[in-house]
Amino acid sequence: MNQKNILVTGAAGFIGFHLVKSLIELNVKVTGIDNINDYYDPNLKYNRLNEVGIDNKEINWHKEVVSKLFPNFSFVRMNLEDSDELLKLCEKEQFDYIIHLAAQAGVRYSLENPSVYIQSNLVGFGNILEVSRKFKIKHLIYASSSSVYGMNIKIPFSIKDNVDYPISLYAATKKANELMAHTYSHLYKIPTTGLRFFTVYGPWGRPDMAYFDFSINITNDKEIVVYNNGKMKRDFTFISDIIDGILEVIKIIPSNQKRQINNVSSSLAPYRILNLGNNNPVKLLDFINILETALGKKALIKFAELQKGDVLETWADLSFTQKEINYNPKVDINEGLVIFSNWFKNYYRL
Repeated sequence: MNQKNILVTGAAGFIGFHLVKSLIELNVKVTGIDNINDYYDPNLKYNRLNEVGIDNKEINWHKEVVSKLFPNFSFVRMNLEDSDELLKLCEKEQFDYIIHLAAQAGVRYSLENPSVYIQSNLVGFGNILEVSRKFKIKHLIYASSSSVYGMNIKIPFSIKDNVDYPISLYAATKKANELMAHTYSHLYKIPTTGLRFFTVYGPWGRPDMAYFDFSINITNDKEIVVYNNGKMKRDFTFISDIIDGILEVIKIIPSNQKRQINNVSSSLAPYRILNLGNNNPVKLLDFINILETALGKKALIKFAELQKGDVLETWADLSFTQKEINYNPKVDINEGLVIFSNWFKNYYRL
C-alpha cells in the first residue's frame, strides 16, 4: 500500500482522523483536507490534527501544512464547494485514490439547516466526482450512511433493499451521493465504493452523537434525553472496525460487473455499495446501562417521543460485504464503551 498517494477529505473529522492516522503509520503518502467548521467544537478537530503532527498555528485557508511527526502527511484547510482550489490541489498532487469522508453530518441538524447539506453533501460531492473524472482516480471510496434505509421494516438491512424513501434530508443526500457515483462509474468508468456506516463510536468521536452527548451530561449531572422512551436499537460499530474495513476496501477495486440473470436493472458499472456495521444491534437502554458502568456514574434520564428523521432500529447485513472484502468486526459494545470512556475521562480530565 505504501506506493499509493491518497487524498482523504474530512481529515479533521472523527473517521477521517482515525483513517489518516492508520494510513500514515502504513507509510502511505496522504493529503488531508477539511474546512474545520463549527458544527461542533472546532477545538476537538484541531486536537485531532495535533495528534498527527499538524501545528494548529500554521493552519490557514488553502495553505499546505506538513506534519511535524509524519513527513508523509500534509493538511490543507479547504471547502469542498471551492472547485477551483480542489482542482489545483488534485492537479498538483496527482492522487491515485480519493477517500471522501467530508460531509455535513447529523440527522436532526438537517431539519434545522438544510441548505448546508445541499452545499456540502451534494455540491461538494459533485466536485469530488469531477476531479475523480478529470484526473482518472483509480478508486473513489466515499461515505454513505445506514440512514438511507429509512423506516425499512425488514432487518437486517441489506444493500439489496429498496432505499427510495429517506426520512431525513441527510439520508436523502447520502442516497443522492450513491446515485451520482453510479452515474460517474457508468459514464467514465471510475471505480467507486460507497460505504454505509452504522453508528460509528469510539475515542475522538463526534460530540453530537448520542453516546458522546450522554457522556457529557452524565458526568456533569445533567439529564440525558432518551427518545421514543428508549424503545430503539442501534448497530453500534467501533471505530477500529470501521478503519479496518476501509483499509480492506482500498485493496480491492471494483471492476465492471456482469449483468445478473433475470435482473435487467442490475448495473454493469465498476460500482458497489457495502455495509460497514457490527451486525449486532443493541437496545438503547442496555447501551445506557453499559455506558453508566464504564463511566462509573448513573444517568438522569428524561424520556421523550420519537424525533422526526429518527429510525427505530439499525442492523447491518454484512453478507455481501464479507464476500467482497475481509471484514469481521471484533469489538463488542462492552469493550468499545470502556475504551471510549477511558479516553473521554482522560480528554476532559475527569
